[in-house]
Amino acid sequence: MKGLAITPPVIGRISIGRVVEKNGKRLPEKDDQFTITTQIQTKEGWLPHPLDEAQRKETQGSKLRSIPITLPFNDPDLNLRAEYTFFERKSGRPLCAGDGEACRRHTDKGLEPLPCPSPDLCDYGNHGLCKPYGRLYVQIGNDDELGCFVFRTTGYNSIRTLAARLRYFHAISGGNLATLPLELKLRGKSTAQSHRAPIYYVDLTLRAEQSMKEAVTHAREEAQAQVNLGINQAELDKVAQAGLLNARFEYSEDEGLQVTEEFYRNDANQAPSASKQSPGLKEALSAKVSGAE
Repeated sequence: MKGLAITPPVIGRISIGRVVEKNGKRLPEKDDQFTITTQIQTKEGWLPHPLDEAQRKETQGSKLRSIPITLPFNDPDLNLRAEYTFFERKSGRPLCAGDGEACRRHTDKGLEPLPCPSPDLCDYGNHGLCKPYGRLYVQIGNDDELGCFVFRTTGYNSIRTLAARLRYFHAISGGNLATLPLELKLRGKSTAQSHRAPIYYVDLTLRAEQSMKEAVTHAREEAQAQVNLGINQAELDKVAQAGLLNARFEYSEDEGLQVTEEFYRNDANQAPSASKQSPGLKEALSAKVSGAE
């Protein structure tokens, strides 16, 4: 079916924030730990996934700030999908998505390929409504060997860190990302832009109990064992890439609504009027820094 993006099967979510109801409005709120949820959302929020409780038992009462994971693909760009994205706030419809060089944008002439100078230099996106949007696909446990949990973020820190780690681990492991034992780790820092308040972002590391040599050896041996069993990881990556290219946008309006609710403050959830220019992305981020990146 053309026009429908075939994305990795998602069986749950990983977040470092939540949506709370205040004065009749649903607003994003930062958190300082991971939460693993199902894809079912109620008025009280997303329902916890059974793996959330299992992982918390491992922490012995501490906050959930690390999760052992593996990756579904060897290709770094299949595990982490990231673009500058402009969502229409009310409908969740993607209006424009680009990589800093080229974009696909809905215009009066339909969907057009146009230059993408990045949000703060773009006349279309410089009002602060175009943001980086990243989705990291990971696997937790062995219950569903093709099912993924997705971590969504609009934070530069998380996207930049995850992109770097994926490429480094891909190089060091000889391309065996899918068999490398890894761990999602929550890190905190403060900056002048955050007024020295802590902000949290997601990092990707080797598991605490393994050295680089042990992890790479395991990844190589496991990859060879899969080949011996007839498991074709290269073909899986190839099919996944083709599925993502089956549509112009990889996300539906339903996903867009979830993103705008979770990552955009309520008072920014209206498109700017044509007669009044809103501040640029840098100014907006300086004025309103989200605590979870």
